[in-house]
Amino acid sequence: MENKLPTIKEIAKQLNVSVSTVSRALSNHPSIGLRTRTRVQELAKELNYEPNTKAIFFKQQKTFIIGVILPYIKEEFFSEAVSGIETAAMEHNYTILFGQSFDGTEREKKVLEAMKKQRVDGLIISLSKYTNNYDHLARLEKYDIPIVYFDRVPPFDNAHKVYCNLYKGTIEMVNWLFSRGFKRIGFINGPDKLIATHDRLKGYIEGISKKKLKVDMRLLEQTDLSRESTYKAMEKLLALKNPPEVIITFNDYVHLDVMQYARQHNLKINEDIFFASYANLPITSYTAFPPIASIEQYPYKQGEKAMEILIRIINDKLQRTGVTGNYYQEEIEGLLMINKSFELNKASS
Repeated sequence: MENKLPTIKEIAKQLNVSVSTVSRALSNHPSIGLRTRTRVQELAKELNYEPNTKAIFFKQQKTFIIGVILPYIKEEFFSEAVSGIETAAMEHNYTILFGQSFDGTEREKKVLEAMKKQRVDGLIISLSKYTNNYDHLARLEKYDIPIVYFDRVPPFDNAHKVYCNLYKGTIEMVNWLFSRGFKRIGFINGPDKLIATHDRLKGYIEGISKKKLKVDMRLLEQTDLSRESTYKAMEKLLALKNPPEVIITFNDYVHLDVMQYARQHNLKINEDIFFASYANLPITSYTAFPPIASIEQYPYKQGEKAMEILIRIINDKLQRTGVTGNYYQEEIEGLLMINKSFELNKASS
C-alpha cells in the first residue's frame, strides 16, 4: 500500500477540505483563496501527487493523443516531418502514436483501425503510394476523428491538407536546366496514383513546351520507387538512340539508385550523364555526386503545419460540411536548390 499513488481524496482528508476544493486548487481556479491553494499544492507536491489522466480525458472528452501514419519512418523525408509533427504536438500537450503503412493500402487500413481503437483525437497521414480509394479514411468521420493529410495528399478538395507545390518548382527546374545548356531532359517519375507524380509531369511538360519544343515522350519513364523498377527505367532511357543528357528523378532516394546504376555501367556522373531531383535531403550531401539541382519540399515545415492545423480543428470543433471553404489547405512553395560545386565547375569549364 505504501507504493500506492496518492489521490485527491487523501489530500482532501488530510487538509479537512472537500474534494472539489482540492480539484479547483490544483487547477488554480480563481474561486479558491491563495492560502488554501498554496496548502493544497504544497501537500500534493510533498505526496508526489499526479493527476489521474484517465479522469481528465473522460471529463474533457479527449485522449490528447494524435495518430500519425507514414509510409516509412526510416526515410529521411518522413523522419524530418515527424520532428515537425512532434514539436508542434508537445507545444500543445499532445503525444503521438506512430504507425507505418510500408507503402501498402492494406497495412494502412490496419494501422488506421488500431488508431481508431485507441480513440485518437485526430489523425495525420501521408498516403501510401497505392492508395486510390479513401473509404477507410472517410469512415473516421462518424467517430468525429478529423484527418489532416500531408505531402502525399488525396486529389479531392474536401480535405484538410498540407503539401508542396511541385508543379511550379518543376517548371523552374526545367528552365534552369535549359539555361545551363541541357536540351534533352529525361524524367523518371513516380507511382501513377500519387498526386505529386501528376504535378511533376505537368510541370515537366509545361517547362519544355514553354521553350517551344515538342515533348519527347520517350524521355519519360516511371518507377514504383523500388530499385528494380528504377533500374529498368534507366535501362530504357540509356538505350535510346539519342539518350538524355540529364535525368530528373522522382526523389532523392530514386537519385541514389540511378547513380548506382550509372556507376555499375561505367558512366561518368556529371560528365557522361547528369541528375536532378526532388526533396533536397541532407543525406545527398554525403554522397560523391549529389543532384546538380533539387527542389526543397520542407518536410519539417509540412509536418509542423499539419499538426498546427489539426490542433486548430480539434480546439475549434470545425464543422466539416463538404464545402471547400471549410477545409484548411496549406500550399508550401518548393524552392529550387542548386548544387554550388556544379556551378563552380560549369563556370571554370
